Amino acid sequence: MKNVNQTIVETFREVAEYLETGRSGRRPRLLLTGMGSEHGEENSMQAAVMAARVGLDVSYIGTLEGEGVTTVPVADEEAGHRKMVELLESGAADAAVTMHFPFPIGVSTVGRVVTPARGKSMFLATTTGTSSANRLEGMILNTIYGIITAKACGIQEPTVGILNVDGARACETALRQLQQAGYPIRFAESVRADGGAVMRGNDVLQGTPDVMVCDSLTGNVLIKMLSSFTTGGSFESTGYGYGPGIGRDYDKLVLIISRASGAPLIANALSFADELVRGGVQKIAKAEFALADKAGLEELLRQKREASVPAAAKAEVKAPAKEPCTAGIPGIEVMDIEAAVQVLWAKDIYAESAMGCTGPLVLVSDANEERAKTLLREAGYIG
Repeated sequence: MKNVNQTIVETFREVAEYLETGRSGRRPRLLLTGMGSEHGEENSMQAAVMAARVGLDVSYIGTLEGEGVTTVPVADEEAGHRKMVELLESGAADAAVTMHFPFPIGVSTVGRVVTPARGKSMFLATTTGTSSANRLEGMILNTIYGIITAKACGIQEPTVGILNVDGARACETALRQLQQAGYPIRFAESVRADGGAVMRGNDVLQGTPDVMVCDSLTGNVLIKMLSSFTTGGSFESTGYGYGPGIGRDYDKLVLIISRASGAPLIANALSFADELVRGGVQKIAKAEFALADKAGLEELLRQKREASVPAAAKAEVKAPAKEPCTAGIPGIEVMDIEAAVQVLWAKDIYAESAMGCTGPLVLVSDANEERAKTLLREAGYIG
């Protein structure tokens, strides 16, 4: 009888929510870590309250309380991130919005902006993190990550454009190979007279494609400019933030905002998270990778990797036995990160590559941190 009563209560709750907000089904459980904002913790709580007022289920991790928001009290920013990960891994929350997160290499974030010329929403693939240490491979993967995110937000056949940066033409060639092998990609046409799938600055401002593909460093600059160009850069006021970390088999839904993000943007990021959960982003990711794999994605990536690596550098070192990596070593160029890891493997130190909010990291155990730093310094990877 208890289970029947609970079901009835939940049903009435869902009906009431639909009548009030137009949203149906169980509300996704969202987290927001608020400490560390350049605009103060009050800015973060303001965003949580704004999101709660439109019917989102928001738990705020920090020290403040607000109307309609559940507060998970923590002492400091570091404790807040630990609590966020704990709640995500336990299943107590569906998604989190936070100001930084060390995504592993292979995972990067798909941002979402409102373009100034037409007021159109556009996905930037990608804006933080690193899909691959190989630039071309990364841009190919960024395309798939962008398509996944757009589809989870209800765009069934998103158009794809490639920003005119280094590697754009090679990326287009590879994507057309994938398309011809059966992976469905719908290319956008530039608004410029000569058209084509390679996009110019005009296309950025007008939001020509649904998904704009670029490397994550360029995407990071673009999203900062498009989010804060009306405020002089100190307050990110428009758009939805730097977006969810997407990657093959990545099972957490963590969306990134900036320390400069203002309350309206953070509230939009929470709405973005809610939309992704409801849209089944992880289920869509599995389906997209299955389609891409069927079209030969892994073989295509292998060919592109091998073509860009000098023959002398192709010998790989075997990884030592895996161990927990809790110490991060920063200051390494992203293009060198995998080579730096192999320097440590060669000395029987287990290491992993990752991407933090300030750049690439080599992760090692606490016990190996000092020796790893010495070896990387001797090899010229850190100063």
